Amino acid sequence: MDNHIIDYKIIGEELQCVEIELDPQETVIAESGSLMMMEEGISMDTIFGDGAGKNQSILGKFFSAGKRILTGESLFMTAYTNTGNQKKRLHFAAPYPGRIIPMDLSKLNGKLICQKDSFLCAAKGVSVEIEFQKKLGAGFFGGEGFIMQKLEGNGMCFIHSGGVIIERELQYGEKLKIDTGCIVAFGEGISYDIEFVGGIRNTIFGGEGLFFATLTGPGKIWVQSLPFSRLASRILAGAVGRRKEEGSVLGGFGNILDGDGI
Repeated sequence: MDNHIIDYKIIGEELQCVEIELDPQETVIAESGSLMMMEEGISMDTIFGDGAGKNQSILGKFFSAGKRILTGESLFMTAYTNTGNQKKRLHFAAPYPGRIIPMDLSKLNGKLICQKDSFLCAAKGVSVEIEFQKKLGAGFFGGEGFIMQKLEGNGMCFIHSGGVIIERELQYGEKLKIDTGCIVAFGEGISYDIEFVGGIRNTIFGGEGLFFATLTGPGKIWVQSLPFSRLASRILAGAVGRRKEEGSVLGGFGNILDGDGI
């Protein structure tokens, strides 16, 4: 299926949304629950999978939709089509603080591998599939498990991530060690594996986990500074634990003065 060509604008800094402009009969697909607002004249259609395989059989559609469950997504996606005769706009919002990254798959050899919860929306015709890690070590200990998302096609797609995004172009044979949760996406040609941190003290007291992810070039990679899992664990720790009195000579007594108790 040919990819629809869409215009877009990224709005905001820390809490971003993307504005998509649709010409008449253009369609964009998105994860359920990501819509922020849309203009009148845009129709919604709930579809199995990503809707890229228009001529798929019923069994093929169920298989395609079922694969999405393995990536942590729902069975369904939503297609938004401009049914009018004028340009229409709609907005999709990122689910947590970070960045929305526009990806032109036509400039990435038609393929992008990303973490399994990062896809936000794409031009109709982009295929959202699963990517199995072929190496057992990378599958068991690589942070994302055996399964990541694979985006294929020649159109625009948008992924989101936490914190600041660093884009790197790795040369042939160049290897980078990355915290397993900090990988956002990488292009075709990048080899993905895991590497043991090494050293008893590093393993027990280093606080960085047992393994690094290793990405080896050539190709482009995108790395995030704040994985959602790290953000969620800090929020949970702060909610259920005692407040850490950093730099306070009063310690826990300061909480009483603040009216928070101890």
